Amino acid sequence: MSAVAEKREDAVRPAASGVDVIAHQIVADLHTPSPAVFWTDLIASSVVGWAAFAVAVALPFSWTMAAAVLVSAFALYRALCFTHEITHLRRRAVPGFETAWNVLVGVPLLLPSFTYVGVHQSHHSLSSYGTKDDPEYLPFLRSRRLIVAFSIQSSVVLPALLALRFLVLAPVGLVWPRFHAWLEAHASSFAMNPAYRRTVSAAAARKMRVWETVALAFWAVVVASLVAGLLPARTVVVWYVVLAVVSFVNTMRVLGAHEYDTDGAPRDREGQLADSIDTPGGPWTELWAPVGLRYHALHHYFPGIPYHNLGRAYGRIVRTAPGRQRYQESSSPSLWHSLRTLYQRARRGAAAMVQW
Repeated sequence: MSAVAEKREDAVRPAASGVDVIAHQIVADLHTPSPAVFWTDLIASSVVGWAAFAVAVALPFSWTMAAAVLVSAFALYRALCFTHEITHLRRRAVPGFETAWNVLVGVPLLLPSFTYVGVHQSHHSLSSYGTKDDPEYLPFLRSRRLIVAFSIQSSVVLPALLALRFLVLAPVGLVWPRFHAWLEAHASSFAMNPAYRRTVSAAAARKMRVWETVALAFWAVVVASLVAGLLPARTVVVWYVVLAVVSFVNTMRVLGAHEYDTDGAPRDREGQLADSIDTPGGPWTELWAPVGLRYHALHHYFPGIPYHNLGRAYGRIVRTAPGRQRYQESSSPSLWHSLRTLYQRARRGAAAMVQW
């Protein structure tokens, strides 16, 4: 893990102006995560998600089965999104949470926490946001084709790529150190930017190997159960469809999270706020942007506020903070509005591979 990736929120706060100090004071009491909220939400989402998954596997193809797949996808998507909170949690804030998250959703969905922890921090870094070193950013305004290509690849191909990475390549890497080093840099980050290269510390590499081994053991049991007839073959199909739905919803959320208006130069906190989008919305918004992700612009300005307090923070900021117009201008009425605006503003044609 690079030094930049290991930085926490207190290391990347902007220089404090008078207006900024007041804004921080307004939300100063909202930075403490509630372990009870975290555990209850994660366990409930996981139980609902896997119960609906089991129902979908047991039912014949029907509208009821399709409904079970959707319930499973949205519940597991919510559970999966806690990996974003894990990247921002301080050590010992919620003991054991990352391990439990990996067991409940990370390993079964082939997205262990190390694919995001140590990666997402670079998206917040003042030195890399919006640049070729940002793992979660692409210059979409330069090409409509890039938007379409990213949407298709992320939604349809991702489950197959995860299976390839963790069930085929991981065993090779575990016995071939040089190949594992390649995997660490090129194939161990949940990133949208193909130019991003990860630097991994020895401790992070050991953590990768541990969770790769756990994932292989779990999926070896699944495969053995399929061969023995203890699990129906449709289990794999339902898994793929559920993960594809999760990936599609997340892809749309990501496209609606920023304006993606970049010249390749890094941005300070004000620049990140201006380039990011909040979508307060209603119940539907919580489905496609769960665990506080609807307040994406606010999160870029106050990355240390836990998800369950972001709604309160947003309400205070837009009503009472000095300079609150800048927060209000970062708000969108809906995901559809954000996606339509991004596509309309993007250049027609353009090469599929956009150079930074």
